[in-house]
Amino acid sequence: MSHIETKCVQSGYRPKNGEPRILPIVQSTTFLYESSEQMGRLFDLEENGYFYSRLQNPTCDTVAAKIADLEGGVAAMLTSSGQAANFYAVFNVCKAGDHVVSSSAIYGGTYNLFSVTMKKLGIDFTFVSPDASREELEAAFRPNTKAVFAESISNPSLCVLDFELFADVAHEHGVPLIVDNTFPTPINCRPFEYGVDIVTHSTTKYMDGHAATIGGCIVDSGNFDWNKYADKFPGLTTPDDSYHGITYTEKFGKGAYIVKATAQLMRDLGSIQSPHNAFLINIGLETLALRMEKHCKNALAVAKYLKDSPDVAYITYPSLEGDKYYDRAMKYMPCGTCGVISFGVRGGRQAATRFMDSLKLAAIVTHVADARTCVLHPASTTHRQLTDEQMREGGIEPDLLRLSVGIENADDIIADIEQALKTIK
Repeated sequence: MSHIETKCVQSGYRPKNGEPRILPIVQSTTFLYESSEQMGRLFDLEENGYFYSRLQNPTCDTVAAKIADLEGGVAAMLTSSGQAANFYAVFNVCKAGDHVVSSSAIYGGTYNLFSVTMKKLGIDFTFVSPDASREELEAAFRPNTKAVFAESISNPSLCVLDFELFADVAHEHGVPLIVDNTFPTPINCRPFEYGVDIVTHSTTKYMDGHAATIGGCIVDSGNFDWNKYADKFPGLTTPDDSYHGITYTEKFGKGAYIVKATAQLMRDLGSIQSPHNAFLINIGLETLALRMEKHCKNALAVAKYLKDSPDVAYITYPSLEGDKYYDRAMKYMPCGTCGVISFGVRGGRQAATRFMDSLKLAAIVTHVADARTCVLHPASTTHRQLTDEQMREGGIEPDLLRLSVGIENADDIIADIEQALKTIK
């Protein structure tokens, strides 16, 4: 299977003769074995198989394999949410006393995870602009830096990452580049092709596509050579006493990173994806290519309308010609970016509130990137824990509105926006 549309439908689960045509939900906590010896081998990671769904489940593993295939990775692991995926992705290579370089233009919850919660665990973060020069990016590194983190398209500021620059600098310092690829999805962007090592997703968004279930995923490219920098990553390159001295890179090769994340982090922290939620995500994945094309087509039409409206103070949409990130988007995402638009209306915060309250088709919800058009004011919701200065560092103005364009008819979406804009005059 070479085409990504086919992989969306067919990858991961291929039933044999007489088996269910649709991916089954294996709704079981435990799995039966005939001997304690065999189960012991599973616990020792000496044999593949299932014994407890906190670690692995056939439904979840099948969906993870599909997402890995879509991204072009070697292995993947589902988590209970995108937030858990980002935490595990970083924590899998860090410990107390370590340091991470992160783009400042990231989702507010992730920023808080890094700057507050993980700081309490002894892991320090330095935040840099996604538009940092090579010199500015290099200046953020320390001897104890273990990873670089960024978003492919930032939520909600819509900065497009310069993958090759960030990857080059990360690799010059012997650390992996981790990128959250939620907004463009692998349909529109394949970060591994530009040097990214690990990709995360909030599958809650476009992958599910219907606001039906929460989930996350981590995908490993298999390209980062952990053994080359063995002293930086002892958790992967030295014996793990909690698994009878297994060294992950020696035993699992290119699968080492995901095996460690499963065997250590999921075992101990337990942010698991439920089989039923994984089943729902798989249904969403089957139509992902179709929906992303429609989201992007609609968003571009809406963006053009907003750009020409005298009631709109500014607009950001990377696929819109003239946008600050247009050229970079054409380089890394030539077939489209995402269905999310950021803009501000004339009149500031109060006008933004009146505009949102006047929308009829678009709903005010704490969500983004599903089939229905929705809108949110990040400064008073998802990013309200940040100061105005912190928001501006991440490219977010206090009056910014995040519009997630759905798959309805574009004319109906524009008509709703038009009538709402009349209320702010």
